[in-house]
Amino acid sequence: MALAKIGFIGMGVMGSSMAGHLLTAGHELIVYNRTREKATPLLERGAHWADSPAALAAGVDVVLSMVGYPRDVEEIYFGEQGILQMKKGGYVVDMTTSSPKLAQRIFTAALKKGIAALDAPVSGGDVGARNASLAIMAGGERKAFDVMLPIFSLMGKNIRYFGTAGSGQHTKMANQIAIASNMMGVCEAVAYAKKCGLDASAVLETIATGAAGSWSMTNLAPRMLKGDDAPGFFIKHFIKDMRIAIESAEEMHLDLPGLRLAKRLYDELAARGFDDRGTQALIHWYIRK
Repeated sequence: MALAKIGFIGMGVMGSSMAGHLLTAGHELIVYNRTREKATPLLERGAHWADSPAALAAGVDVVLSMVGYPRDVEEIYFGEQGILQMKKGGYVVDMTTSSPKLAQRIFTAALKKGIAALDAPVSGGDVGARNASLAIMAGGERKAFDVMLPIFSLMGKNIRYFGTAGSGQHTKMANQIAIASNMMGVCEAVAYAKKCGLDASAVLETIATGAAGSWSMTNLAPRMLKGDDAPGFFIKHFIKDMRIAIESAEEMHLDLPGLRLAKRLYDELAARGFDDRGTQALIHWYIRK
């Protein structure tokens, strides 16, 4: 897509960086966030402010959203102040990790208004957002994906189309399912190495180059060892994702015991006040402080 007027809703840990890449590429950017202060860095760089999702959508060609929960997605898309008040011919892309059913609902409502809708959740955390190296998983109409691909390419590297509306969200659920059990494995490896009296950093550097290697081991395990719980991705949002994945699996009569166990451990951490920390804080379940 040539230079376009793009609206971006959601100035969180990842959204701010993602929107910044669009501004750097020369697109005119209009932003909205519940807390205006979070948009200040982008406004200082030349982005414009909108007072509501509807006001933002009224003046742009494309709306991208990256918010917290399915209820937030529903709030910003529907109603008199929602994104779907957009003009006919526009494009809306929800990049939140959300419900496949909600993605299908948005697609159907947008189609009735002559708007193309995609669900395109991402993976890669704060690092991927900053480095424009996110994995982007899209569902919706293929022709809409093809139009949006140049914009996606400003934010990610591994960008794929998976099929009809909701397919992007289903793919992201598969991603979160894999991460959930893997995070337990990484934490257990760290806890075991420490309990043995080994140099845990050296252990991780060694096993990360073999079959045990993973993104979480390379990027999050070092944070565990430093006691750095800063969120690249919030525990509270991961719990939300796991709940959606479990519900979707149950609808398909699929049992995922590893996922259910991971959610239980994270639920216990959230009850201890860890819900605003990064997912690597799971290590505190194994190494009590």
